Amino acid sequence: MAQVLSTVIFGYLAIGAIIAVPMAIRGINRFDDAAAAGSWGFRVLVFPGVMVLWPLVLRRWMAGGKA
Repeated sequence: MAQVLSTVIFGYLAIGAIIAVPMAIRGINRFDDAAAAGSWGFRVLVFPGVMVLWPLVLRRWMAGGKA
């Protein structure tokens, strides 16, 4: 059971990392004007959050960005 759970968590975070890389590089520009002007340090700080919340971020990104 522990092995299955760890595999599921690893897979979820791996997909999150795959989504977070392009999001941190280009996609964040579509969300917020202030974020578009953010430094690379800001993008590094946003990376873990995008990695964990990737289903929500991906849905919003595909919907067109800004609310």
